[in-house]
Amino acid sequence: MNILLVGSGGREHAILQKLRENPEVETVYVLPGNGGMAGEGTCVDIAAKDVPSIVDFAKTHPVDFAVVAPDDPLVLGAVDALNAVGIPCFGPTQKAAMIEGSKVFAKQLMKKYGIPTARYEVFTDLKAALQYVETCPIPTVVKADGLALGKGVIIAQTRQEARDALRSMMEDKVFGQAGSQVVIEEFLTGPEVSVLSFTDGETLVPMVSSMDHKRALDGDRGLNTGGMGTVAPNPYYTPEIAQTCMDTIFLPTIRAMKAEGRPFRGCLYFGLMLTADGPKVIEYNCRFGDPETQVVLPLLESDLLTIMKATAEGKLAESEVKWRDGNACCVVLASRGYPTKYEKGFSLTLPKTKENEYIYVAGAAMEDGVLKTNGGRVVGAAVVADTLESAIAGAYDLAGRIHFDNAYCRSDIGQRALAAGKGGNR
Repeated sequence: MNILLVGSGGREHAILQKLRENPEVETVYVLPGNGGMAGEGTCVDIAAKDVPSIVDFAKTHPVDFAVVAPDDPLVLGAVDALNAVGIPCFGPTQKAAMIEGSKVFAKQLMKKYGIPTARYEVFTDLKAALQYVETCPIPTVVKADGLALGKGVIIAQTRQEARDALRSMMEDKVFGQAGSQVVIEEFLTGPEVSVLSFTDGETLVPMVSSMDHKRALDGDRGLNTGGMGTVAPNPYYTPEIAQTCMDTIFLPTIRAMKAEGRPFRGCLYFGLMLTADGPKVIEYNCRFGDPETQVVLPLLESDLLTIMKATAEGKLAESEVKWRDGNACCVVLASRGYPTKYEKGFSLTLPKTKENEYIYVAGAAMEDGVLKTNGGRVVGAAVVADTLESAIAGAYDLAGRIHFDNAYCRSDIGQRALAAGKGGNR
């Protein structure tokens, strides 16, 4: 069986490795992939957002199934286009992907169907938005409506920061058209939890919960990034909270999307805040999270391709989804200076992995047979172990065996989870 996988980062590398565990898989074409995936997949130099070229490739090559992983091609309708030429896909349609493609749509959906989330206001006029932040509670959260590489959310600690965020989005267009409409919402407090889920539009199966570390520096300081590391499961996410989320958030969201004529099939990501008033939705993503995928998929005992096919066919209820006992930690090694300015082109040396160790390459290119750094987040070092403490120690040991100039990583990934006093418990 031949598979087409769209994407190029650490998330896609994790999906690629998991798909290759199925003995029926022969070739995985990765569009565009990266230099670190070349030994496991066939990388093809077609950009993830180039939907017409992706479809042309699928039509002219033996592709039996496609997995569209990133948000941009999903929002651009890649699944619709591939389905139209007879290629079955894992991933939501363009209409369903709007749950991430527009934060305004997502907030209005939650309001209409009573799904708990932060209070909010929507603005298309800069003057009106500036007037609003003169009186709204501070801190407040300013969000660009559209996709912004995970960087379109500003937590404004002062009114001046809120003004600056609005001007950069709406006036300076730092996120292009994504910032022409903004959401200003209530700042929620509490532990954050990420929950990925498989869903075929009727059945929803949550994956193991995780905890992301978004800030660039230790102690959750510095700029927001795409994610500097993750642990799973999240110790704050108890069975009782999981049931509340299923009853008040997960299933209501699936039913709401179906009622809106946008049935969601694929991976739906729930970004949650466990507030004093109960769990609330911070954000939805229409795909696997990065780097959450890098700790969740190593814990998946069942075959990923079988689950993906069942999801695409509307038969998820018939598919077994089993998880390993244990904990996982992923430490991201980035280029020093990320997420702003950083240098590329340094030689990247990867060690041989031992059992329960996983290396996921995110930003690298092969140049004249030498693997070199080619991005901000370069590599994820992930380990599965019996306890959270062992998983964290193992991930840092693995990260220490990966070498490239100007590398840096946070030194406190997972410490917040350990401090919760529940490390090692599901």
